[in-house]
Order: sequence, then structure tokens, then C-alpha cells
Amino acid sequence: MASPTAVRHLPFTILLVALSLLSVSAMVPHDRHRQEGDRVRFLPGQLRSPAVSQFSGYVTVNEHNGRALFYWFFEAQTSPAQKPLVLWLNGGPGCSSVGYGAASELGPLLVNSNGTGLELNKFAWNKEANLLFLESPVGVGFSYTNTSSDLDNLDDRFVAKDTYTFLVNWFSRFPQYKSHDFYISGESYAGHYVPQLAEVVYEHNKHLEANQQIHLKGFIVGNAETDDYYDYTGIVEFAWSHSVISDQFYERVKNVCDFKLSPTSTECGHVMDLLYHTYNEIDIYNVYAPKCNTDGSALSSSSSSSDRSAVEKEAKNKSKRRLRMYSGYDPCYSNYIEAYFNRMDVQKSLHANTSGRIKDRTWSLCSDPIFDFYDMEVFSVLPIYSKLIKAGLRIWVYSGDVDGRVPVIGSRYWVDALGLPIKSQWQPWYLKNQVAGRYVEYEGLTMATVRGAGHTVPQDKPAEALVLIKSFLSDTQLPAKNN
Repeated sequence: MASPTAVRHLPFTILLVALSLLSVSAMVPHDRHRQEGDRVRFLPGQLRSPAVSQFSGYVTVNEHNGRALFYWFFEAQTSPAQKPLVLWLNGGPGCSSVGYGAASELGPLLVNSNGTGLELNKFAWNKEANLLFLESPVGVGFSYTNTSSDLDNLDDRFVAKDTYTFLVNWFSRFPQYKSHDFYISGESYAGHYVPQLAEVVYEHNKHLEANQQIHLKGFIVGNAETDDYYDYTGIVEFAWSHSVISDQFYERVKNVCDFKLSPTSTECGHVMDLLYHTYNEIDIYNVYAPKCNTDGSALSSSSSSSDRSAVEKEAKNKSKRRLRMYSGYDPCYSNYIEAYFNRMDVQKSLHANTSGRIKDRTWSLCSDPIFDFYDMEVFSVLPIYSKLIKAGLRIWVYSGDVDGRVPVIGSRYWVDALGLPIKSQWQPWYLKNQVAGRYVEYEGLTMATVRGAGHTVPQDKPAEALVLIKSFLSDTQLPAKNN
């Protein structure tokens, strides 16, 4: 099933290549001398040992508009010259990969529980790969533009083009990684970003000499927004099957909502708002986790909580009628994450907010303006999956199975809709002789669940997440009980 909106998406890569191929490839001269200038010697609150090889700073993606994206890069803990390069993207749209992915999920340095410093993550993904985190799109976190109209033009195409330009220019600064196997990863609304970026890289590579290509090998996404029809069907069925809504309300939603339509009806918008309201006293991102009960300060400092994003943000976003909520996850840690990255000594150490370019706003986990004005025009990225599976890319999809925001139910629906032949049947995988989740292998795609994890798998189940990324990168099956 492909909607008219999905069909409209398909030709853009051809146009994108035609418009940007030559200009991007010649935009920035080799500037490896800037690499060492981006090295982060030490961060406030960081333990002196063990050493962490890290870099951060800005990469210009549009010189004319003064648009630059902020990155944070960690070399692999061992043998970085032999390890692949993995780009991680958080969703939202408008949430920070620095604050979420790097500092609270899978990076080697996690902000501690009071925001005063950093602690070592023993399940960091840079045990298996060189890790690159990007604050995208422009306007998220420390990324900035000197041209305010850029923020009016944000959509999936804009983000894919900017991220590709970032990669080309980042490789100019870090040419030693240009020949490495490259993988793209991310979660939630990055379920749009990741495959669309992979498609852009794939299309560009077809027009480049081998030594100019990005060595894209595949991508992996978690709890990924992918196809509106299946994703929203999953939200409703998960809420019913987990006793969040009544039988009567479930029937009402089914009667008034046709998620194949974009935009949906006003009546559907109303009942979905009511559905989101039912999560006010539990956590939609992990329905079995304790609810964050504070005095409200966490909500005021970050917009990523389920309460506010489901109600206040949707009230401002009715015209889009896709009933979005932030892809961020906020189990009471927004305050200390934001406190840490708003410290001037931290920003100075990270080479962030140079020349006070974002002095008119504080750093936040998620950006209200980006979420409010982002044009979510792409209904489905399933056509891209079909295309890139045929191209031979390695593609994995994983889902924490207690996430109500992008439930595994919807993901199973859209994976099934791809119509791929099954290579190995649904079966458990294990960690320490306990079932860690289940997986099924198709011809061209692997889907895995993580038992007891919510929306942010590397945070909820870090050991299991490390096993996932190791298996993905090594192209091996998830472990059986005796492994």
C-alpha cells in the first residue's frame, strides 16, 4: 500500500542528485587540519580515566545561508582504524542526538543523575564502532542558521540533503574514515531520516567514482516511524491490547479514523487526542515504567513529555492532522541533561555555541519551533525499503516491546507489508540464558524485538542493545540460548 503522498516522495532523489551533486562534492576543500582543532580534550565532570577519544564542533552545510550542523564523534574504544563508522540520528522531529543518543543512551559518556558530570557507559556502542552523533535538522540543539527562512522550509527532503552535505564535508575533515564501512542508525522519527538519507547516499554513489563514494553498507532503526497507516493503527491496537483504552473506545476510534487518509478527519483528531489523554498518568514511551512525577519543572524545561506533546503541541499542530508527538523520551532526566549542556564551560569544551550564534535560545533536548513547523509530508518510506533491499543493503529493524508511541504491533504490520520471503522463522534470542527478545529473518531484512524495552531501547536495555548492534555490524544472527 502506498498513498499519493508516498508516491510524491519517490522522484525527489533524482532531482536532488541533479541539483546538488557537483556543488556538494566541491563545496569544501580538504580541511583535515581542522580535525585536531575539534578534539575534545576533557569535559567538565569527566573522569580522567579511561581516556575517551572524542571530537565535536560545527560543519557548514550551506555557506550562503550560514547554516551549520553540530556533531559529536567518538572513536572506537579499540582499533578505530579497523572498525566501521556508525551515524546516529534521533527523531522528534526536533530532538537532539547529542542529548538523547550520545548523553543518555548509547554514547560512552552519559550525563549523571544530577547534571554535574559524566559517567562511563559500559554498554557504549563505540565498543563496536566509531560513533558519530548529529544534531539535525538545523535549529536543533547547537545547530544553527543565520537565515531564519531555513526553518520555514524544513521537511524530510531538506533534512536528507543537509545531512548528506554534512557527511561529505565531515569526511573532508576526517578523511581517514572515508574508506570505512558506513552504517546509519536512529530511532523514532529517525525512521524517516535514516532510510531517506540512505537513499540519497545510494543515489549519489551511483554518479561518483569509487574513491569519492561513501561506503554505505546498511542501516538499523529502532521503534521507527515508517508508514502512517500502520504506525497509527499500531498505536490504537497497542492501547487496547494493553488495557489503556476500553473496548468501546477502541471501536469508536476504528469507526471514525481512516489512517490511510492524510490529513485525517477532525473527528479522528479529536478521538486520538482523547486516546493520548489516557496516557497522562502513565508513560506512553514505556507503559510499564514508573511515571515521572515532578512539580512540573521537567515539563517546562523540555517539551518531550507525553503529556505536553500529546495535548498542547497537537493543539498547535492541527493543520497537519497526523497527530504527532515528539520522538523524545523524558523519564525525569530532561532537567539535568539540559542543565549540563547549558553550562558555559561544557559548551566551551565542546566547541559549541561559538561566537554566541545561539545566544538567543538555550540548548534544549527538543525544539518546539522545529516540531511545530516541520512539514511532515512523507506518508510512508516503505518504497525506499523495497528499493534499498533490492540494492543489497543490510537492513535491521528493532522494537522495544512496551512502547506505546511507536508500538511493535505497527512495525510488524509494515514489515509484513513489504512482502519479503521468510528466511528463518520467528524465534527467541538470548542474553545470559534469558529471553532478550525475538526476531525473524526475511530475505533482505531482519526484525527484532527487545523484551521489556520502551521507546529508547539503548537506555532501557543497554546490554541487549549492545548485542543488537554487534550482531548487526557483524552480520550474524542474534545469540541462541547456549551462546
